[in-house]
Amino acid sequence: MNKNKRSKIKFVIGAAILGGLTGCIGVVDGPRHGGVYVESPVVVQDDYVYYPGYQVYYSSHTHHYLYQDGRSWVSRPTPPHVSADVLFASPSVSLDFHDAPSIHHSAVVKTYPRNWAPPGSSHGNKGGNGHDNGHGNKERD
Repeated sequence: MNKNKRSKIKFVIGAAILGGLTGCIGVVDGPRHGGVYVESPVVVQDDYVYYPGYQVYYSSHTHHYLYQDGRSWVSRPTPPHVSADVLFASPSVSLDFHDAPSIHHSAVVKTYPRNWAPPGSSHGNKGGNGHDNGHGNKERD
């Protein structure tokens, strides 16, 4: 063998080894049996508790309060300008959105104005007539 042929063989073997080590050589596996596999996205439905007197939403999924501050929507771990105990004692309603409350806020405000209270309840009644809202406090229906 001449020197030129050996160099070419060494080059091809070296390229094959290098390609194998760097992962450039691979197998593309197509759909089996003519079907197509599509991974469905995981959708986490967020449950919100809305406090009309304060126009604040609580996300049970993220454990954050969402509210409008000027023209912006804010998400924080504490409610704005009110203690959580006072907020929890105020009338509230459970809402479930598949997206952000900001999208539905104008309709929510019309349905539940600031002075809204559940039917048959006293606006200032701290005993409530509801169930636990996940914070260890009673939530009104």
